[in-house]
Amino acid sequence: MRQFRTHQAVALLGALALAACETTGVIGGAPADNVQPDPPLPPPDFVAADSVLLRLTRAQYRNSLVDVFGEHVVVAGPLENDNRVDHSYAVGAAFGGISARGTELYESMATTVAAQVLEPGPERDALMPCTPTGTVDAVCARAFLADYGQRLWRRPLAEVELDPLVGVSGQAATILTDFYDGLEFGLIGLLTSPNFLYRVELGEENPAAAEDAPALRYSSLEMASRLSYFLWNSTPDDTLLAAAEDGDLVDDALLEAQVRRMVDDPRAREGVRSFFTELFELDKLTTLVKDPEVFVHIDGDVGPSAREETLLTLEQNIFEDEGDYRDVFTTRTTFLNRKMASIYSVPTPSRDGFAPFTYPDDSPRAGILTQASFMALHSHATATSATSRGKFVRIAILCGEIPPPPADVDTSIPEPSVTATTLRERLAEHRENPVCASCHSVMDPIGLGFENFDALGRYRRLEAGAIIDPSSDLDGVPFADAAALGVLIRNHPDMPACFARNLYKYATGHTPERTEQIQIDELTEAFAASGYRVKDLLVAIALSEGFRTSRGLRAVVTMEEN
Repeated sequence: MRQFRTHQAVALLGALALAACETTGVIGGAPADNVQPDPPLPPPDFVAADSVLLRLTRAQYRNSLVDVFGEHVVVAGPLENDNRVDHSYAVGAAFGGISARGTELYESMATTVAAQVLEPGPERDALMPCTPTGTVDAVCARAFLADYGQRLWRRPLAEVELDPLVGVSGQAATILTDFYDGLEFGLIGLLTSPNFLYRVELGEENPAAAEDAPALRYSSLEMASRLSYFLWNSTPDDTLLAAAEDGDLVDDALLEAQVRRMVDDPRAREGVRSFFTELFELDKLTTLVKDPEVFVHIDGDVGPSAREETLLTLEQNIFEDEGDYRDVFTTRTTFLNRKMASIYSVPTPSRDGFAPFTYPDDSPRAGILTQASFMALHSHATATSATSRGKFVRIAILCGEIPPPPADVDTSIPEPSVTATTLRERLAEHRENPVCASCHSVMDPIGLGFENFDALGRYRRLEAGAIIDPSSDLDGVPFADAAALGVLIRNHPDMPACFARNLYKYATGHTPERTEQIQIDELTEAFAASGYRVKDLLVAIALSEGFRTSRGLRAVVTMEEN
């Protein structure tokens, strides 16, 4: 820790010295009389971010429908693509307009889902709050649409919103001579409304706001939506909606009780999986591509299996152990199925599915960054990429900033040659260009620590006939190999703050602004005080001012109602 701080202090002192010289106009001499350098700016006071309309991601759309109507409803098929902004689908949801093609896809999906929900059978009977008395029964149709409209729109529907839906259901039932066939059209109206496709969380006047406090707070019903999509990646359940209607979610104590209930609910695993899938880009493993002539193990099962290994490792730390999150970078225990065990050349822990497996203390594998999910994603089709691996650690785990290369700079790594056979040697040649060295110097040393693992994540000792040297340094602190690098990442002072920032970003659906840094600092301190337990950080974020307040609506994205 002291070495990290020393490294940062030296850089800071150098920057301050240069700034002082520029301020005085003197380099190497004394400042002019009565000229004092400007004092450092104090950290800004907290200012809440804008409200934004967040379009449901494809996962949230599917999860919501299954949670409302049951697992027998199959939600399969294309939808409008999710947007990744600032490395985040949660942030991209605020930029999620709906194209003409997307409107067609949502309408087609709504039609398919409505037909399944109202198909004759015991599932439909269980969903219906009433029994129709004839082909047209406006009372029963209204009861159904009000009940499921509240779940889908995450708030009660006003009569002016229900009337057209009941009306179109009755008209369709008259034409089709069947109550349920007509009711499908009312349900399609619920499913194609912006009130379902978007999370409408605009805020209301904050009666407790001081003069310098955020003017708006999210209403109790809006908080139900924010909490459920943050913690469960799905729509609120009946218990949460009932609490929201009672106004509980704008009361500190009652809100905390609901948050803790949700974090302890099995559905919290879905929310955590969604966050880590986004943070570690695990969704890209679905279409993992490697050269089959180089990697005989590669097939359609490798990517999903690698993703599941990492998610199960994280779930073990967060839910079963309720342990120190930092330990995920050093743990010797993972979860393997037959496919992953064959890739790692270890005994299969179970004939069917995934089971825990613990590597010996002298194994080169330790922590999630020695798993195939990380190694394979941040490599080429046939070869490793120390730069890609190091860049991911620097940005996603330590929240460092790496500017894009100038447009006229050749970013390609030199091909193997007589004088540079290994990737380490070729990267050293590349860094001889000072323009390249400035960025590569903060990425490559990290990535070189993983060179014992090939582009699929298999362990290797040799590259091009030469023994691989995985030693390097992280911010000036040396390490011997990937396992030792995992220890440095675990103990890096920037890692907990970066994790808190990323989880806060995911929860709020926007990139944190400078005026929110004080909030992130408080969350980081709470995270540390809890022993770095993720469940406690989930609670702290859900109760934070940054999650509960707004300074107003930034932009409105609309779509015509069908």
